[in-house]
Amino acid sequence: MKIAFLVGEFPTLSETFVLNQITGLIDQGHEVEIYASQPQKPGKVHPEVWRYELHKKTFYYEKISQNYLLRLLKSFYLAMIWGRRYPQTMLQVMNLRKYGSYAKSLRLIHEIVPFLKNGLPKYDIIHCHFGPNGVKGMHLRNLGVIQGKLSTVFHGLDVSGHLTQAGSHAYDRLFQEGDVFLPISHRWENRLLELGAPQQRTIVHHMGIDCQEFTFQPRKRCPHEKLHITTVCRLVEKKGVEYAIRAVAALKQAFPDVQYRIVGDGPLMRDLEELILDLQAEDVIQLLGWRQQQEVIEILENSHLFLAPSVTASNGDQEGIPVALMEAMAMGIPVISTYHSGIPELIENGVSGLLVPERDVQALTQALLQFAQQSVQAKPICDAARQKVEHEFNISTLNFRLAEIFKDLVFKKLPEVPTSLRTFHVS
Repeated sequence: MKIAFLVGEFPTLSETFVLNQITGLIDQGHEVEIYASQPQKPGKVHPEVWRYELHKKTFYYEKISQNYLLRLLKSFYLAMIWGRRYPQTMLQVMNLRKYGSYAKSLRLIHEIVPFLKNGLPKYDIIHCHFGPNGVKGMHLRNLGVIQGKLSTVFHGLDVSGHLTQAGSHAYDRLFQEGDVFLPISHRWENRLLELGAPQQRTIVHHMGIDCQEFTFQPRKRCPHEKLHITTVCRLVEKKGVEYAIRAVAALKQAFPDVQYRIVGDGPLMRDLEELILDLQAEDVIQLLGWRQQQEVIEILENSHLFLAPSVTASNGDQEGIPVALMEAMAMGIPVISTYHSGIPELIENGVSGLLVPERDVQALTQALLQFAQQSVQAKPICDAARQKVEHEFNISTLNFRLAEIFKDLVFKKLPEVPTSLRTFHVS
């Protein structure tokens, strides 16, 4: 099959789940091309980007100026350049009645350019990560600049915080015109159904990890060895890193032999640096910035505990199921997280990890202390965690399932996805 991925910025270190799907489908023999925004801060990328020559398969949207006048001038320029060859398309792009604010913002005229350059490509599947990209794919398909069955993955932000601004009817038209909807958890499946998504075309499809890449090694800490705690995430409000820092700072008072490393970057970096200084915890807490996948694995190999205290952000933004949790669990690292979004679908409290309420620093500190004092049996938890990831979050099996969903859409040409494929567990 020929598959187009419509994503946000690409490549980025934080969205390994997109990269894993792309490379997995290529490994199966499918032809993949990517449409994306250029990263605002180009930097390190995962080696798979070069190994699979994804830079040669990626087409970028025209950059959009924040200054509306400059955006308008560039839009006129693009209309002049491409209007000679595609006059009808350029006229449709400005149809305010049909495309509303999307056309008025002039984003659409910038976003059709890579498809015009690529000769109005035809694909079997147009696979969109995040709801707004699904809406974009719908508009592009209506304009005729791309063809194919439309698949949209919903992760969390797109059905939580995004709807605070866009409104609960943001996906009404997409639900009518899209071919399949893939929430990454049952939590978001229920939310999509509440919003009006067609049940027969809504399939829970988890994100996953390559279990072979993450070697299982149960953690064993010597009596006088430091407790090494790790968090891997983007530094935004919903990740709850503030509460992890406060909990580790509190833990330090009762258990000073601790080291906490935070891998990631983001808009809250400066605020978190100041918080660490205010709590006088800079001797035990480090902000490491982003690291490549192999570097992250090396850090995790030397960790005794993984912390992911996710919270609902002030704008309503919520997680999906963090891939970083899956990676830690696959490696045999005990995990502590929160009763948040789809996380309880991955972690059963007391069985495959520990869960505490959101923003509860005291409960988080107590959970950390249990592991610090070795009052909780880590091995049974780690064994159960690895088994859970292998059975339900194995990217290899998930990618084959994804291809089956696509094949069903393309070759059987059914108006709706069969109920038998609607929800599944990977085995």
